[in-house]
Parts: sequence; C-alpha cells; structure tokens
Amino acid sequence: MKQPDWEQVCSRARETAVRAGTYIAAERKRFTIDKVEEKGAYNFVSYVDKGAEKIIVDALSELLPEAGFIAEEGSGRTDGEAPYQWIVDPLDGTTNFVHGLPPYAVSIALWDSRAREAVVGVVYEVTLQECFYTWKGASASYLNGSPIRVSEVAKTDDALVLTGLAYGTDEAVSRHFEHSFAYFNRHSHGARRLGSAATDLVYVACGRADAFYQVNLSPWDVAAGALIVRQAGGRVTDFCGGDDYTYGRSIVTAAPGIWNDIFRLVTGNETEKGSCGC
Repeated sequence: MKQPDWEQVCSRARETAVRAGTYIAAERKRFTIDKVEEKGAYNFVSYVDKGAEKIIVDALSELLPEAGFIAEEGSGRTDGEAPYQWIVDPLDGTTNFVHGLPPYAVSIALWDSRAREAVVGVVYEVTLQECFYTWKGASASYLNGSPIRVSEVAKTDDALVLTGLAYGTDEAVSRHFEHSFAYFNRHSHGARRLGSAATDLVYVACGRADAFYQVNLSPWDVAAGALIVRQAGGRVTDFCGGDDYTYGRSIVTAAPGIWNDIFRLVTGNETEKGSCGC
C-alpha cells in the first residue's frame, strides 16, 4: 500500500474541521439547554455533537477509505485491523458549548496503527475561528497558515499552567489536582481550567500557555493536540515520562525550559520513567 501524502491529507482534514466548526457555530445561535442529553453524570451530548461528527465521518471516509474511526460519539467504520484510524472529537468542550462559553473545538487526528503514532493533527477552535494543524514530516505546526512555537519561558514562576478534571476522576486524583492547582496559583502566573483539552494543548503549542496536564482523558481529547505541541517544540509524555499519552489516559506537556519542574510538580516523580505505577 502506497503511503498517503500527509500534507495533502492534513489539508483535507483542515477543510473538514472548518466545515464542522462552521456548522457548530451556526447551531450555537439557536441552541437551547433543553436539547442536551446526558451520557453520564454531567457528561453532555447534543444533536450538534452528532451532526458535526457526521460531517467529519462522511468527508474523511471518502478521503481515506482504508481508515477506521475512533470517534467520541461512536459513528464511522470501526475496524481494529485498519492500517490507519481517524481519532475524532467533533465537539471538545461540549459543556462550554451548551452554556455559550468559549472555548470549544473540533479535533481530528490520523493514527498510523503500525507505527503507533499520530501522523496528522488538526484542532479548530470554533469561537475564534482558529485552525491549528501539522503533519508528520512538517517543519513546524501552524495556526491559520503561520508557523507557531511553544514559549521560551525558563521558570515555572513565569508560566501560565492549564489543567482539567475529566468526568469520572476519582477522589484521590481530585485531591492531587487540588494541590497542584493551588500550587501553580501561588507559584506561577496562574492556573487555568478552560474546559477543552484539545484547546489547552494547542494553546501550549502557540505559546499562549506554557504547560498543560490532565488524567482520565480519551484518545480523541489529545491525539491531534499532542502532535501539534510536539511539532511546535514542546515536550509531551504520560505521567510516567513515557509516550503512552494518546491511549494511556494521562498527559503532561510543557515548554522545554520548564519541563523538568512541571513534570516533577505534576507527577511527584523526580525524573522521567519514575515509579508512578504505570
């Protein structure tokens, strides 16, 4: 099988993300709270999530017919043996969307099943109409056509740190995050919880924030954004310092100048590959 041209695939994925984002923005103008469904306690979905996912799945199925789908709302061809998998979150930040609060985003990644890596990443933040993207072999990550880089911050005291608590986070993890969140509020430019992990990641990639960490995330939350951060010069690992952040349900990323300090403060490990039980 001939390897696809990742740049061309990324270009088409960008067009699809913008199309889905345009649909989301239009529906937000007439959206009302009574149209919300609950997938679990405080875990919301609506016809907008499902409609955006249909737009994405229909377009990407034609683009790369041999690829399967790992999509948050469960649509698309499921094929664990497919050489590639589209990893899709049609609306990352649904709770924000429901309340009309930015940010919320479309996240699309293409996963190479054999190499076990993302080869295309696209995040479209709907409210600012900003498209972040990259592909394997690109010289950079991009925002609306312009190259982006992570910040050059050298001290955690000068950093802005992003985090979140996913649904289903247990009490012990919640206590740990309360501690780290409070620490960064006292010893940095501040800690923020934006409500969209995909947006958190691309904001690190373009230098608006300097670090992001979270646990209990799904592949569709991080696959695209993590690739964009890496190719913008950032460090990305799981909480053990390994590379299982896409499926391993923990992620920590930061600008290189503060990486060691952020990793230690967030995970409790002095060095990578620490004894975190992973």
